[in-house]
Amino acid sequence: MKQLLKQVFSSQKHLIRLILPLVTVILAATLFAAPALATGVYQIPNLTAGNNTWVLDRSEVISRLNEGKISSAFEDLAKQTDKEVRIVTVRRLDYGETPESFTKELFEKWFPTKEAQANQTLLVIDTVTNGTAIITGDKVKPILTDSIAASVATETVSVPLRNGNKYNQAFLDASDRLVAVLSGKADLGPPKITDNVQVEGTYKKAEETNQGNATAWVVGLLIAATVIPMATYYIYQINQPSSDG
Repeated sequence: MKQLLKQVFSSQKHLIRLILPLVTVILAATLFAAPALATGVYQIPNLTAGNNTWVLDRSEVISRLNEGKISSAFEDLAKQTDKEVRIVTVRRLDYGETPESFTKELFEKWFPTKEAQANQTLLVIDTVTNGTAIITGDKVKPILTDSIAASVATETVSVPLRNGNKYNQAFLDASDRLVAVLSGKADLGPPKITDNVQVEGTYKKAEETNQGNATAWVVGLLIAATVIPMATYYIYQINQPSSDG
């Protein structure tokens, strides 16, 4: 009987030795999975002028109700003026990519010719840093001037985000302002900033976010390196045959 128990527990120890490296690898892969979820232009579905996709919310920060409102407003605008506006949100950009470079590349991917670009407006936000960028076609610029477009991206969108990551308000306000200007109506202007709204320093910069994420991975691995051996040793100890055996 003792010999049989020794064989059983010996097999358990051997199994634990085999499983432990696998568990460590799986945990490490899980911890480092998030940075790999960066979005590149090549991952965005193709789209052409006239397509009825107006909002591509890959970060899932806009409610379905508000996404419907924005899409409906942009569709009506396109029917009335031939001017098309699209909003894209992404969680994280590829390493070395900026909202400006990503927006330009996506604009050229979707609308590769000057003719296709002419009536287009594309607004993009990276929700990790809340960085925004906007680009417009040649026939849009006389109406939606570069200064107004920049104000939409850096004020209309950014102010609600700085005041509590209010993505729904940010994009509803941006769509209202863009539709008004492109319809030939008066510019609604940027949001008024009251004294209790901090314009700067209320969200992390990209460097701070990346540093925080790196710290989280390191801490996670250190915890795993401590907990897994302790758990293995505990399992081994409770499975040892009793000295009274």
